[in-house]
Amino acid sequence: MKHPDKHPLTGKLIARINRRHPNSEPTRHARKSWQRQPSFSSFVLAAAVAFLFLPLAVIVFYSFNSAKGMTWEGFSLRWYGQLFLDSGKLWSSFLNSLIIALGSSAAATVMGTLAAVGVKRHRFFGRTYIQTVTFLPMVLPEVILGLSMLIFFSAVNLRLGMVTIFLAHTTFCLPFVFLMVLARLDDFDHSVVEAAYDLGANERQALLLVVIPNILPGVLSGFLMSVTMSLEDFVITFFVSGPGSTTLPLYVFSQVRYGVSPVINALSFLLILGTMFFAYLLRNFLKSFAASK
Repeated sequence: MKHPDKHPLTGKLIARINRRHPNSEPTRHARKSWQRQPSFSSFVLAAAVAFLFLPLAVIVFYSFNSAKGMTWEGFSLRWYGQLFLDSGKLWSSFLNSLIIALGSSAAATVMGTLAAVGVKRHRFFGRTYIQTVTFLPMVLPEVILGLSMLIFFSAVNLRLGMVTIFLAHTTFCLPFVFLMVLARLDDFDHSVVEAAYDLGANERQALLLVVIPNILPGVLSGFLMSVTMSLEDFVITFFVSGPGSTTLPLYVFSQVRYGVSPVINALSFLLILGTMFFAYLLRNFLKSFAASK
């Protein structure tokens, strides 16, 4: 009599079980042996991570340097004190950037979300044309986009300032919101909307109580992407800004001719900490939101 493990049917069954349970002992052993072997892909990953994060580490490091140059002379909080006590123009430009970023991102999020819902749910003449035109600000060079907006604002006699920056940032942030919400709507079960209509909901109630809550992660992602794009934009803002509307990137650029002050490094470190904290809170919110569904 053959041993049960030597029977061909038993061997096939064991192999099938191993395939269905990738955490079995042989699979874990193979995975560990593979992870111990250095590979070209792991080298490329490490190089990419270093390329992205080493400049941030340098900024943080030199924000605590007592000297203004690149020579380390000792640990000091001198530049943080100067940031909070003697940097009025810097904070004014940062406040302008924050106002523009939040305002234009909110406007782009509302318009982009409604546009994505309308394009996804309805069929009308020119639908494909609208989708194509919406993506143009994403593919056009920023120089061309900024110059065209400057010509348009001059043609309509609109004074350059905070309003023109707001309009310009809303324009180039809109496609990112539209794209992210549209991708979220691809996974949305539209039969839920039909069920809401059957239960007596009108179109506005179905949008606010059914559609928006289900696509909220995509909406939030589009809003945060818009805030990031607006805060760091320089080229388009340079073309459409006017007196009294200096944003943070414009202020930093104006200081380059005199040498970038370590105060900028201190502000950058605070922005990094704020971004990490906000991303952590948003991650927990999205996890709890997904678990509640």
